[in-house]
Amino acid sequence: MNLSLKNRVAASFIVANLVVLILSFTVFHFLNGLNKEMDQITAKSNKISLLTDEIRISAVLILKNQRKILTKKSTPETIEKIIELCDSFTNQLHNLETLYNDPEVKKVVIKMLSYVDSLKLVLSNAALFHRDTMGMSSIAELADKILDAFSEFQDIQYFQSIERDKKIKEIVEETKKNMMITLIIGFLGTIILGLIIPGKIALPFKKIKDAIRELQECNFDVSIYYNQRDEIGEIAQEMNRMIQSIKLFDELRTDRINVENRKFDALANLVRKPVMVANAEGRLIYMNNKLYSLMQVQMADVIGKNIHDTVIPKSIIEAYEKAIKRRSKIENHEIVIPLRKNINAEEGETTVVDIVEVESDNEKMLTEVVFKGFGNVIPIRGKESNLDYYLMVLSEEIFT
Repeated sequence: MNLSLKNRVAASFIVANLVVLILSFTVFHFLNGLNKEMDQITAKSNKISLLTDEIRISAVLILKNQRKILTKKSTPETIEKIIELCDSFTNQLHNLETLYNDPEVKKVVIKMLSYVDSLKLVLSNAALFHRDTMGMSSIAELADKILDAFSEFQDIQYFQSIERDKKIKEIVEETKKNMMITLIIGFLGTIILGLIIPGKIALPFKKIKDAIRELQECNFDVSIYYNQRDEIGEIAQEMNRMIQSIKLFDELRTDRINVENRKFDALANLVRKPVMVANAEGRLIYMNNKLYSLMQVQMADVIGKNIHDTVIPKSIIEAYEKAIKRRSKIENHEIVIPLRKNINAEEGETTVVDIVEVESDNEKMLTEVVFKGFGNVIPIRGKESNLDYYLMVLSEEIFT
């Protein structure tokens, strides 16, 4: 699917927002689950605490009233009140039993229920026969058993409270662990997206940058391959057209330079005077046939090399150095080209030489020369000094 750069950036933001939303909803889900579990545990704990308090109050009232029966003369009203307290106590125990699934707790609650039922039965018989002493000896024993069973229940409840606190801590730790895992996964996913998506967007720009670097190095055999039909694809197509235009222009320019070089070579050879061209760095660019013949050198020995690294005579080097230093014309500089020994000896060629007196290292000495005359160095100015060229024409007569 081809997406424009704008749509790809928008899609990247949408994906990033979706990741954030998913992380937020996941964290909210864990927190909501933790909150629900805590609410359930707290609600159950509050109910148990409330019922436990009610049971404690009922047990205390039963004990208080049973002491009245044992220490004072029992009355039907007192017995009826204890029976009502036992009924309330029984309902409370039934409600408490529904809140527990632990068999041990249920066993203790059932034991208390049996004691309460026995107490009700004894009290009912006492109220029925209106006997103050009937079964009174067992009331204290049953009340003590109810108290012992309630104490046992409280001990179990205490240990269960400890277990409940541990469970709450485990739930909190599990929730923290799940949230941490979710955040780590989200963080790693964000990093991966941050590495992949910008790379996908920046890849075509890298291709364009590489192509521009190749162009800077004058390599025009380069093209940008990008098949997406978007803004970058349009830029790539225009860049390819521009590269082809530059390549065509460079070919035409090269052809033009070659034509001009051939014209210059033809004119320089028609002059029949030694001609030499060097650039502002002192590198030899051109020598005509006349100068090659006089100096007895090949093109590979001089062209493209610095004049100091060739067999160019010292007088020519001095003339060029003055012209390059001054960036001006040098007229009628004395030029001497000495004879190079052992050149063309085997071919039997003859060269007209003169013996003249030349000055070398502040000493005058006789030497054989093939040319003695004057040179004019004419600067061909460029836009900058490093683009200048210097044309030297040698003649045996003084230039006028």
